Amino acid sequence: MNAPAPLPAADSLRAALTGLLDGVPSRQAAAAVERLIAHYRGATPTDTPILRDRADVAAYAAYRMPATFEAVHSALRAFADAVPGWAPGSHVDVGGGTGAAAWAVSATWDGERPVTVLDWAAPALDLGRELAAGHPALRGARWERARIGSALTLEPADLVTVSYVLNELTAPDRAALVDAAAGAAQAVVIVEPGTPDGYARMIEARDRLIAAGFHVAAPCPHSAACPIVPGTDWCHFSARVSRSSLHRQIKGGTLPYEDEKFSYVAATRLPVTPAPARVVRKPQIRKGQVLLDLCEKDPALNRTTVTKRHGALYRAARDTGWGDPWPPPSAQD
Repeated sequence: MNAPAPLPAADSLRAALTGLLDGVPSRQAAAAVERLIAHYRGATPTDTPILRDRADVAAYAAYRMPATFEAVHSALRAFADAVPGWAPGSHVDVGGGTGAAAWAVSATWDGERPVTVLDWAAPALDLGRELAAGHPALRGARWERARIGSALTLEPADLVTVSYVLNELTAPDRAALVDAAAGAAQAVVIVEPGTPDGYARMIEARDRLIAAGFHVAAPCPHSAACPIVPGTDWCHFSARVSRSSLHRQIKGGTLPYEDEKFSYVAATRLPVTPAPARVVRKPQIRKGQVLLDLCEKDPALNRTTVTKRHGALYRAARDTGWGDPWPPPSAQD
């Protein structure tokens, strides 16, 4: 009898998370989640690991891994669209904790590759190794303890990911980390919370990557300066996260989903074909028309109105989502 086909990465991750909090008192798990939420929303760098013990790590994995996975996966899919035919031969995830970004890479590109997850919280690495043991693409991953900061050195890799890490660092350490990633990798993908502060950190990183000779692959359709006037707005996107019963339990929510807001930059030394434009707000669908807020190649932010008179383009606009390229590839032929 043939062995069953492996589950897709998202399903495999959900299966691995099931039962994670068995044996952890609900009050302890809830308290850990509240503390992690307070840190996640804060802006003060810390010099001690956020994840202190098994209960913290289990709560973190149940609370944050699904959302981090979906945000990073969204960014990676946009990157993959801009660099068709390329797949990373190796991956280093900096500050990867329990490994959500490593799971997202495996969901974006088929096959196995050398994977190294770096973090300074040993309990997070231990749990990440445990969760990954059942996923074929990650069974051979290396989980290494490292202090993320100015002294960090990175081994060469095709892809370096840095997700939800810059908030934990001082400005000099953030700069050093981005420079280290640029020096080690062909491609760098950075994801931050979809807040004004998260966007500001992402833009700092974007500028450093461009100065190091990288081309922006996504979300921007260009590698020029961001057209958003500082302090007036911020660029961010949204990923829909399905909530399992475990997720609803640890978050205290009732809806079967939540929306994760994030900012990101995906840049590379490879030739890129970025989107002609990117939808940077949720499309407004009205009777007979769709209003799209676009970041365009000029660079400029513009609103375009697509009406029924546009035929197939109008139908495409009705199916277009926040963060999608515009026009869609099917309409560019």
